Amino acid sequence: MVRVVFIHPDLGIGGAERFVVDAALALKSKGHCVQFVTAHHDKSHCFKETKDGTLNVTAVGDWLPRQCLGHFYAFWAYVRMIYAAVYLVWFSGLKPDVIMCDQVSACVPVLKMSKAKVLFYCHFPDMLLTQRKSLLKRLYRAPLDWLEEITTGMADLVLVNSNFTADTFLKTFKTLRSSRPSVLYPSINFESFHIPFDHEEVKDLIPPTAKHVFLSINRYERKKNLPLALEALDWLRNTVSKEAWKETHLVISGGYDERVGENKQHYLELQALASKYNLSEKVTFIRSFSENQKLALLDFCCCLLYTPSNEHFGLVPIEAMYAERPVIAVKSGGPLETVSHNKTGFLCDPDAESFAKAMQKIVEGDKLRKSLGEAGRPHVMSKFSFEVFAEQLHTLVTDSSRPSRLWSVVVTCVLMVVVFCAAATFVLIK
Repeated sequence: MVRVVFIHPDLGIGGAERFVVDAALALKSKGHCVQFVTAHHDKSHCFKETKDGTLNVTAVGDWLPRQCLGHFYAFWAYVRMIYAAVYLVWFSGLKPDVIMCDQVSACVPVLKMSKAKVLFYCHFPDMLLTQRKSLLKRLYRAPLDWLEEITTGMADLVLVNSNFTADTFLKTFKTLRSSRPSVLYPSINFESFHIPFDHEEVKDLIPPTAKHVFLSINRYERKKNLPLALEALDWLRNTVSKEAWKETHLVISGGYDERVGENKQHYLELQALASKYNLSEKVTFIRSFSENQKLALLDFCCCLLYTPSNEHFGLVPIEAMYAERPVIAVKSGGPLETVSHNKTGFLCDPDAESFAKAMQKIVEGDKLRKSLGEAGRPHVMSKFSFEVFAEQLHTLVTDSSRPSRLWSVVVTCVLMVVVFCAAATFVLIK
């Protein structure tokens, strides 16, 4: 048995959170002892495995701010994770053999001061997820970007979620090009799809006349390109018969957190866009659905729309294919490795016309829709099964190679950078 601790910034609801929860369940199924340390855990906004005691979660440092005056989210995320790491290493009483960290690498130097082997899972380089339109933003992000690259390289092993991310990793982190990160495809716990679920929670949200229900599952964030689903629906109106159009409906559902300003803003933007296209009666918006609601929505829908471009992986298409639903996705990033074009769905250009043409095939082709859906589950099981995922993780955490400990000088430099960032932050605020 190996003692494994996952350290994660915010154990809420999202793709990264689903990954770490499934990774913990996978290791637990192999007989390992698993625990979580996180900076935030709200039992009203989390996956059920972290709420019902299946997984042990300790939240520390939630008293620290998440931002200052609507800015400096990255800096405070770094501070919160470093604080959680300090707690884990010196005050928690936990003595892990392996620590698995993801999203924020700034805490890796602190984790290296323990005796544990440190694994870092890079969902995508953080420095590529924000824009730098102003000089102040570039100055603010420069030390954080440097810190991300240096601390990522300190991990004993770096993992990524797809070959697309591996290629992006090497292009982004120029000092780390000598070693290509290992690919560990995320998986899902398929057992949850066989637990009885109740349709009643979503039945009233979808018109009874809706025969062709398209479903989008993504966080309410602008980078997820959710307007594409509305634009494609508007385009579809002019390509199908009036009868088919009457039976068509779109459900936009996904993670929503009241603490995140962008979630609230983008939700209102999407509602306004639906009104602009005169689609309000054709679209249902659902925020922060439960696991039962997700399963019911996948069962109700005829097809999943996956709109992000250059998405590093994306668990939702895998869930939809396992649920035997076709997937229409943008032909870039992770979907190129998960969706089989013309076999389990369609890979399209990121524009309304391309998506609408694929949607038209789904609406007008019952046999095609059924064959695409039925091909999804065996496709997923052959590449992304929970058993394969669990075995890969088991091999990684039981690897007997010793972690390196030659980072004392670098740790000092890192702490200096953190101090510099703190000073720069408050100077900019004032």
